Amino acid sequence: MSSQLPTVPTTVKGKPKKTSAFSPMAFFKEIGKHWTFYTMILPGLLFLIIFNYMPMFGVVIAFKDYNPIAGVWGSKWNGLQNFEFFFKSDALWRVTFNTIFYNLLIMVLVTSIAIVFAILLQETGGRYRSGIYKSLMLLPFFLSWIVGDYIAYSLLNPDQGLLNQIREFFGYSAIDWYGEPSHWRIIMPIAYLLKSVGYSSVVYVAAVTGISSDYYEAADIDGASKLQKARFITIPLLMPVVIILSLLSLGKIFNGGLGDWGAFFTLPRESGILFSTTDVIDTYVFRALRGVSDIGMSSAVGLYQAVVGLIMVLATNYLVKKYDPESSLF
Repeated sequence: MSSQLPTVPTTVKGKPKKTSAFSPMAFFKEIGKHWTFYTMILPGLLFLIIFNYMPMFGVVIAFKDYNPIAGVWGSKWNGLQNFEFFFKSDALWRVTFNTIFYNLLIMVLVTSIAIVFAILLQETGGRYRSGIYKSLMLLPFFLSWIVGDYIAYSLLNPDQGLLNQIREFFGYSAIDWYGEPSHWRIIMPIAYLLKSVGYSSVVYVAAVTGISSDYYEAADIDGASKLQKARFITIPLLMPVVIILSLLSLGKIFNGGLGDWGAFFTLPRESGILFSTTDVIDTYVFRALRGVSDIGMSSAVGLYQAVVGLIMVLATNYLVKKYDPESSLF
């Protein structure tokens, strides 16, 4: 007599897990539990809201004939008239090209040289000696472009400048630096390098310090040289930081030249013949609207800069995410 054993189900059906919906009580309970951490981020959060998000309501000024007496919402709408000043200008493509060219070149040069200096500083023995080097490299970053202009003029003065004196000493003719636009394709990046590379180097030193020493100890056991350790350990582990900082810098390209357009305004000393190679969007708009004081036109150009900068960041982040998802911003 055959007996049939009961079959045991291989799967057990249970109640589906309930997804917890947003609960205000749980949210405030979480804040109360970690109130010290939220208090620490509160100043930065307020700064971000007040100076970055609240001014975004002023975007409507770009589409209005702004009247200070009537206010933002009381002014009349004028469509795209504020954009005509810039988009119908002959200088549109010139200043846009200069803005992109200089900032991409400066970003690549500063990043590359800063990484090299960061590795050298990390290899420099002695805590106090390394601190002295960092302080000296940071000093130019805290000097204003007004001071930089006087230093540059002492070097580039056509009559008594140091560079022309050196040229004449070796039998070469003097150069009118403020009358030759082609030279400024080199002068501007060099000025930015001298001012910014020290600060970027210190930032990358902090990133290099965060790399685990286990990697270097294993490389020492394998007999790797310092150059090999830099090539196969330091630089690859620095790349995520480099990519993130580069993406953030791209957003500043149309915001005054990596966030600082003072060099393009002060160093050429308002020499009109140099505008073809030194004019960026901010300097052109400032000179064009200095006497008019049209806030609507300025807002229109600012909106153009913001939109193009956002497109560049999104496009670059898309490419980074496609090839290295872990290094993308979002």
